[in-house]
Amino acid sequence: MCLRAAASIPRKLRDQLSWMRLDEMLRAIRNRIDSCQSKIRDEPDDVSGNANENDENPKIPWYFANGFLLFWGLLFFAAVLPFFNRLPTALTNEDVNKNEFIAELAYENLYTLSNIGTKLTGSKENEIIAVNFILNELNKIEENLQDDFFDMEIDLSQAAGVFPYATMLNVYQGVQNIAVKLAPKNSTSQTYLLVNSHFDSKPFTPSAGDAGFMIVTMLEVLRVIASTKQPIEHPIVFLFNGAEEGMMQASHGFATQHKWAPYCKAVINLDAAGSGGREILFQSGPNNPWLVDYYKKYAKHPFATTMAEEIFQAGIIPSDTDFRHFNLYGKIPGLDLAQCFNGYVYHTKYDLIDVIPRESLQNTGDNVLSLVRGLANATELSDKSAPVMGHAVFFDFLGLYFIHYSETTGIILNLAIAIATLILISVSIWRMAKVSNASVSHVACWFSVTLIVQVISFILGLLFPAVVAWFMDSLGQSLTYFSSPMLIIGLYVCPSLIGLSLPLVVYSSIHRNISTAYHIQLGLHSHAAILSLLVLFLTALGIRSTYVLVIPLIFYSLALAINLLTTLHDRGFAWMALLKAGQLIPFLCSSYSFYIFIVVLTPMGGRAGSAANRDVLIAVLTATGTILSFGFLLPLINIFRRPSFVIYSLLGVTVLAMILGCFTPIGFPYRSKTNGHRVAYLQVRNMFYEYDGTLSKDESGYLFSFQDRREERPLLGTNVNLTGLVSIKSKCETEMMCGMPLYDYRFTKSRLQSKWLPRSEPIVPPEIRGLELLNKTILNATNVRFEFNLTGPSHMSLFIQPYDNVKISNWSFIPSYLNMPPPYHIYLTYGIDNSPYNFFVEASSLHGDLGFPLFQMGVSAHFIGNEGDAQSVKFASSFPSYSILAQWPALYKRYVF
Repeated sequence: MCLRAAASIPRKLRDQLSWMRLDEMLRAIRNRIDSCQSKIRDEPDDVSGNANENDENPKIPWYFANGFLLFWGLLFFAAVLPFFNRLPTALTNEDVNKNEFIAELAYENLYTLSNIGTKLTGSKENEIIAVNFILNELNKIEENLQDDFFDMEIDLSQAAGVFPYATMLNVYQGVQNIAVKLAPKNSTSQTYLLVNSHFDSKPFTPSAGDAGFMIVTMLEVLRVIASTKQPIEHPIVFLFNGAEEGMMQASHGFATQHKWAPYCKAVINLDAAGSGGREILFQSGPNNPWLVDYYKKYAKHPFATTMAEEIFQAGIIPSDTDFRHFNLYGKIPGLDLAQCFNGYVYHTKYDLIDVIPRESLQNTGDNVLSLVRGLANATELSDKSAPVMGHAVFFDFLGLYFIHYSETTGIILNLAIAIATLILISVSIWRMAKVSNASVSHVACWFSVTLIVQVISFILGLLFPAVVAWFMDSLGQSLTYFSSPMLIIGLYVCPSLIGLSLPLVVYSSIHRNISTAYHIQLGLHSHAAILSLLVLFLTALGIRSTYVLVIPLIFYSLALAINLLTTLHDRGFAWMALLKAGQLIPFLCSSYSFYIFIVVLTPMGGRAGSAANRDVLIAVLTATGTILSFGFLLPLINIFRRPSFVIYSLLGVTVLAMILGCFTPIGFPYRSKTNGHRVAYLQVRNMFYEYDGTLSKDESGYLFSFQDRREERPLLGTNVNLTGLVSIKSKCETEMMCGMPLYDYRFTKSRLQSKWLPRSEPIVPPEIRGLELLNKTILNATNVRFEFNLTGPSHMSLFIQPYDNVKISNWSFIPSYLNMPPPYHIYLTYGIDNSPYNFFVEASSLHGDLGFPLFQMGVSAHFIGNEGDAQSVKFASSFPSYSILAQWPALYKRYVF
């Protein structure tokens, strides 16, 4: 298969890359070179003779060239990775009198909480066992409270409500919140700090990381503060919410209904998209940049980046947090922190305490305890003036130091650095002309040629990895790096380096009339000019992550300024020592920054759906990090003899990585327990009732919503019998919501990629009362009101679609949502209150005739946690060990009213 597809690739590549017209670009460069050479003929006779006087240093032997690149690669492994994974020493029970966060105590609580198992909203485990565990721990803390310093109040409440989210309306009832207010003794303060996390879970996961980790962190932070005599100025509300995984119902309930919510002026939200490692600050505000000031002051182990905030808010990461609802409905600004390492186990049965080191708890506990204490004494919480507008730019350097400044400061800094760099480049060109006894126009002409070459290098540096990603995907070999991340070096880093270096190496082989040293400097200046122009452009767009371009520019400009102020600029290659020394910090910073996203986003490719090629995203991110890390270093390979040897070496590594990814088990993405293949499917019984009540269709089967790009291919050749598996696209064209019990908005969004495996033996889901029509009332000649009662499991959905010339004019839910185009999806969840839903729907006939069908209503009931009948159990057992199943029976009934 790989060989057949490979044979067809050249034509495809020519078709896709024809827009580049590389032949025309090369011809333009050649013409530009001829133009520059014609200028030489107009120079005085001694110009060309002096042109190469600065080639004082002979070129270095070719076999050192790869060693130069290898040095920087080893620097990444020797410095970036250790600092990235560094964790503090975990404190034990013997340190309990130190008034610090004790990881061992938190770990003991996490052991108990995770052993409860799956804590799905509405289940006994979530609504009773987990709630009782948290309440018991809170009672223990209250018993050891420093009564002379604090008052403590525990409030267990239920909430019900409705709000729009993604493609649906989210309706909930009986979800539980455990709120604890720790206030200074006899405090009358009306400004509170909110600390939040959730204890519920997705189906089929013990949720040790998401978010049991944060729940026990909050318990330990509360214990330390409540049992010590260190005062706080503002009350702290610790919110343990019991319904986050179903689109954050409990936080919505707290923000809109709880008695303490109006007094909460800032929030520290704690969540997870992984398990273990360090927690990252990935959202702040909105506005109120003073919050980031406090993070800098109080976070003991900083780990944060504005890039994460902008990527998350762009929707690239398929997750969400309670932070959204506190901002949107509670108008509460704050800080959003989350675990992000080892996302492979996120929302799976392998999210166990075993993969969480105590040191990780200590890292997060130290940060949260210090932050809570700092913000609980913040004067800004009680400031009645208007909030400070504008966002912050923030990032850490290897976890050692945290840097932040306001958005306005960032704009000024970006513009100043970009303009200063362009000025220094101009001065350097003038200096080259003066030393070489050439005209400025002559050197500028060669700079313009180099700039064109560097633009091509920049484009190819981004394009080549993307082409490799597309090529591997076209072979059906996507996600080859999923379990073998080292393949990313060969698949994406090396092609980016090839693209970045190839045009310069080719250009360097062409005859020049300026010295080699100056030629290399012009190449570096060209890269700096491109970055400067990008900084100006991205700053104008308001992108705060532009700082990643500014950092290399700062150090390059400093080195260039020093070289210009001394004689180093014109002494052969003497300027290189300062340049290379100056690129140490930018290299570490750039590679560290982008490595974060490779670590976070790679596992997410296993749950991002099959529609998009996530390999291209990883390729472009890797390429961007490579360009920023090596952009001022790679042109230096031209100081070696035969720099093309570097390109051949990089090409060899790329080919080897592609072979390993395509033809060996190394490239198979999945491993049992550690890097599983997520398979989500429903055991479906579909029953269609017509207007007269007759049953027109009754079918059973398995509805698959594949979670990654490879879809069912990893299951072919295994014991799983997928004979008859078909797409449901045709059903989606004729039936409301494809005539399927689509579970949530993710199922809805990916329904065109879903597949159906029919089953001859009927699926028999648990018995429920389901939908009952209580009353039908004719309101007037064109309007009719239907009243319903719905009984079923804790997770259900309603789909409503009016027929032509009919509209839904009113209902029990949010009336304004009816302005959205049908069909309507209402997602229903209950917590501890499982009483029936009562609702009404009013339909309006545009014909004035109510004697014909007005609308369809589909009711889907999801029996999560039920393993299904014997045949379904046997089918589930046939999946390979690397498959991670999320499956349950679902009953769908379609009615016509």
